[in-house]
Amino acid sequence: AASIAKIRSEAGANAAALRIERTPGKLTKLLSGGDAKYATSWRCSVGFNVRSGSTYYVLTAGHCTDGAGTWWTNSARTTVIGATVGSSFPNNDYGLIRYDNASLAHPGTVGSQDITSAVNATTGMSVTRRGSTTGTHSGSVTGLNATVNYGGGDVVYGMIRTNVCAEPGDSGGPLYSGTRAVGLTSGGSGNCSSGGTTFFQPVVEALNAYGVSVY
Repeated sequence: AASIAKIRSEAGANAAALRIERTPGKLTKLLSGGDAKYATSWRCSVGFNVRSGSTYYVLTAGHCTDGAGTWWTNSARTTVIGATVGSSFPNNDYGLIRYDNASLAHPGTVGSQDITSAVNATTGMSVTRRGSTTGTHSGSVTGLNATVNYGGGDVVYGMIRTNVCAEPGDSGGPLYSGTRAVGLTSGGSGNCSSGGTTFFQPVVEALNAYGVSVY
């Protein structure tokens, strides 16, 4: 009560506009969809937390997992997530990381958005992307079955084309529509200041490839 009163006092004339609530319990950091994850030499974003039976995984982009062994939750690389157990890039762009650290929570959410199913994209679908560089941005699906050439022989097929922006580090992050998982951030052009075009690996294909599901 004293802490809430102090907050109201500091707010002064704006106090009436504030809604102040105290949440009971201890808050902990959760590695949910769109959060950062670190390999030895680079950073990407968590796509979706998925599972097969009682084993839990991170589903993310294959160009993130390609050549990566262990993953950590922090840039100091002191808190282990687990090991890469599947990776497909180029042609496809999906990878799988197993949760080997039993102390990490792995909610079936993207931020505060619960994800309960996975669907294939349709043209015009309203979608949202979350990533560890630029946060949350929304837009729509502008094309399907796109072929993307990243150079150096790295070509991926069957991608979802959108007008949602993204920047380096957002790779691997989730594309979703409400409670439905749609895709994994692959790459594109532009940025979140001027806008751009971003391509996504369809999530249903990736889930089927590894025999895992969202929850």
